[in-house]
Amino acid sequence: MKRIPVLLLLLTAAVAQTPDPKSVPVIDGALGPCTADFTINSPDNKPIYLAKIKVHIAYGFLSAHKLDLEVSTNVDGKAKFTGLPSSVKRGLFFDASEGDRTGNAFDDPSKTCQAQFTLTLRKPITPQQ
Repeated sequence: MKRIPVLLLLLTAAVAQTPDPKSVPVIDGALGPCTADFTINSPDNKPIYLAKIKVHIAYGFLSAHKLDLEVSTNVDGKAKFTGLPSSVKRGLFFDASEGDRTGNAFDDPSKTCQAQFTLTLRKPITPQQ
């Protein structure tokens, strides 16, 4: 009989740790005030859940410091990067993917510090032989 309360407690803890699929995932680079908001869709304009968005940031003197960030989208196809630097030498290239579908975006945070992107992920075009 003592096992039932322990099992119930463990089950409650597991449910409490399940992330809300509606909340927008956010990753903080802690390098500055800029942000990038993403909405990721399929070619038929439906949101893509768990699409991965990656960015490589080279910053500092001679771009000697590097930081790679990755975030996945929620059920509405949304995700957000915060704490992005306001100036980087070559801008920021974001790569999004889900399965064999990909898309990308570019931002120059010195011009657009609060960037918003809507990307459509597509399968790569294969050349006909």
